Amino acid sequence: MEVFLHITLCLLSILFTVSLAQAQLPFPFNLFGGGDTDYVEPFRAVKSNDLPTLYTGGWELHSQNSKVSSMHLILMPNRNKAVIFDATVFGPSLIRLPNGICRPVPIRRKGEKKSVDCFAHSVEYDLDTAEVRPLMVLTDTWCSSGGLSANGTLVQTGGWNDGGNAVRYLRGCANCDWQENQGALTGQRWYSTQQILPDGSFIVVGGRRMFSYEFVPAEGQKNTINYKLPLLRETTDNVENNLYPFVHLSTDGNLFILANNRSILLNPITKTVIREFPVLAGGSRNYPASGMSALLPIKLHGVNAKVIPAEVMVCGGAKYEAAKLAEKGIFLPAIQNCGRLQITLPNPEWKMETMPTPRVMGDMLNLPTGDILLINGAKKGTSGWLFAEDPSLSPVLYSPMKSAYRRFTTLTASTIPRMYHSTSAVLPDGKILVAGSNTNNVYKFKDVKYPTELRIEKFWPPYLDPLLAVHRPTILTSFTRQTLNYGQNFDVAFTLADPFVTRPNMKVTMYAPPFTTHGFSMNQRLIELAITYIKHGLTDTKTVSAITPPSSKVAPPGYYIMFVVFRGVPSKGVWIKIG
Repeated sequence: MEVFLHITLCLLSILFTVSLAQAQLPFPFNLFGGGDTDYVEPFRAVKSNDLPTLYTGGWELHSQNSKVSSMHLILMPNRNKAVIFDATVFGPSLIRLPNGICRPVPIRRKGEKKSVDCFAHSVEYDLDTAEVRPLMVLTDTWCSSGGLSANGTLVQTGGWNDGGNAVRYLRGCANCDWQENQGALTGQRWYSTQQILPDGSFIVVGGRRMFSYEFVPAEGQKNTINYKLPLLRETTDNVENNLYPFVHLSTDGNLFILANNRSILLNPITKTVIREFPVLAGGSRNYPASGMSALLPIKLHGVNAKVIPAEVMVCGGAKYEAAKLAEKGIFLPAIQNCGRLQITLPNPEWKMETMPTPRVMGDMLNLPTGDILLINGAKKGTSGWLFAEDPSLSPVLYSPMKSAYRRFTTLTASTIPRMYHSTSAVLPDGKILVAGSNTNNVYKFKDVKYPTELRIEKFWPPYLDPLLAVHRPTILTSFTRQTLNYGQNFDVAFTLADPFVTRPNMKVTMYAPPFTTHGFSMNQRLIELAITYIKHGLTDTKTVSAITPPSSKVAPPGYYIMFVVFRGVPSKGVWIKIG
């Protein structure tokens, strides 16, 4: 009876979704979006345990006015809040600092008069209500970097001018505001990348004309030394196509670093380059060419091998000459290919694939199911003010475990261009927060082709098909005030009506929420845990037992969002802490 019911529901899902597509009905909200002419790849059934669906996602407008444009975005643990912030020099935002507070504006030129700025350039955003709380940054966060520390504090580095050598801290309490340590870094870390290390500390790599890296000092301390990285000097060009280098922590504790089109593996302890990888051909991949990159899901087993495979993916970008031509109003098509590289192999080669459309300035996000989402950006040009055209309105789903030529699926388009200075984030409920876009050097809301964007959307990926909701697990176990150890067995109780819940049908994943800016989500990683058993209760309650990652090289200490996934349908996530 249960099998018959399940087949019936799946058939109804297909018929209902097709009928909605033909009727163009907005269920449950603008289900089919519109406004993009991307090629839509037809659904192909593949051998998989995932429940079938034709749902290609939906969009909802969550906020009409975020007050501050989202150049930078990060989730804060356990608070259902995101922190959004911009530069401090793009003119007044649409929200003032509270209680008549103003900050002094640093004098940048000789003869300039002292002034104050009474507007907030950072807000705390409520993920449910869309309410905002203004925050005050003192120094300029323009094109800076960041990440969550092991205790959940946002540690944020660099920026422009007075903010270039600053380290900022934002703790997770209800009334906390930014704290700053000016002069903490050795140089101007503008367009640099920050990555957490296995010991919970941070490394900051690169920046404009900064061909070096350094380690973020302890709070209140100041650095006196940095370390040269020849790769950065060797890969710069006349438009500096190696900014915001892609940095990923491998499962062996080493750092994968890609700048422009070259990449290395760096040992952050010995400060030596272990390996240089083959050139990734086709063009430039880093800012201002602004491709995308992510560490593919790390799959763990009950007894892991000495080497746990780690694979990096890089997609999109721009030709080397694209930025110079964009200055003249000539917008070259963005790069359309992706490369995958297994960085734990001794002599890996890039494996190339082709996206449905070119993309520059997009975001690449790990989804709780193990799939990858490509979202935001443009099809022509590069990063920069008015340097791009033809916005990429349609997200693309990439399924790394499917057979070749069946991995990319074009999803429902938004109607809002998200180009330069746009951001996105995976939320604990599985939706995607999409914010920002400002191709202008100040806030402009009219008389420009691409106005400053303060609307915030939420995108519903295919696994949130309303007709799959009956198959969605609900986690019962709370991990509040509990820290999990490495290599620890732990149980997760959940409810799920489906009777056929077996290990091949289940995943337990944990997701490190990233700091996202300029098309790169720093510190992002998704880990699929080993499952030891599943126990069925007398009702719909079930228990899955899993094993935490074996070491901090695989999962740096800190906060993660944990999901229970049944046949491709994830539960709402819960925050856990490890380390």
